[in-house]
Amino acid sequence: MALLTVDKVSMFFGGLAALSNISFSVEQGEILALIGPNGAGKTTLFNVVNGFYKPSRGEVRFKDRTVSGLKPHQICRLGVARTFQVVKPLQRMSVLDNVIASAFLRSRTKAGAERRALEILEFTGLMEDRAMISKGLPLGKRKRLEIARALATEPELILLDESFAGLNPAELDVSIEIIKGIKKKGVTIMIIEHHMKVIMSISDRIVVLNYGQKIAEGTPAEISANPLVVEAYLGEAEGA
Repeated sequence: MALLTVDKVSMFFGGLAALSNISFSVEQGEILALIGPNGAGKTTLFNVVNGFYKPSRGEVRFKDRTVSGLKPHQICRLGVARTFQVVKPLQRMSVLDNVIASAFLRSRTKAGAERRALEILEFTGLMEDRAMISKGLPLGKRKRLEIARALATEPELILLDESFAGLNPAELDVSIEIIKGIKKKGVTIMIIEHHMKVIMSISDRIVVLNYGQKIAEGTPAEISANPLVVEAYLGEAEGA
């Protein structure tokens, strides 16, 4: 049974169709990448999945339960966590306290939340920065803190929205290993990413969006050889 099912989802803003009849599933334990040119509808789809938007048509099911129309905090409590393109830590709080705040979703005591937070900081390589005020972190570590905060909610599915954008090659390699480690822990991952090194090295399957429509789905090898995908990414350059 699929962990997440997106079933004929459309999203309209006025007369604009940001998403049109999108369907796919995410299987337990896999990494599914969502790719496409800027404006393809990727983040809008994440916003539908985690409850920021209720779809205009269709539905989203998590563990075969319809979650369309639930609030983000309700969907998070069910087991779906999410990061954002623009990282949004609690800037005046320490790195540790940022993660503790998220851990309270599952922990009833501060001691339990702090214990969980410290485990996650160790896992994400942020233990040495635990006392730092989060706004002082460089971009690469802020990106990791965003992942740590999501992991603190103990998700079964984590949505990563361009968690590697702006990273240097060394930071990129560290983050790739973190994502692989998340998968080893049994957490299912859905990721939006423009960096093809990341996509090809970690994804089990890829869904491609263009102008709000799904144009392809398959393994990394299948997607890289798909002419529709090549056209979507390179069509403007070829026509120039």
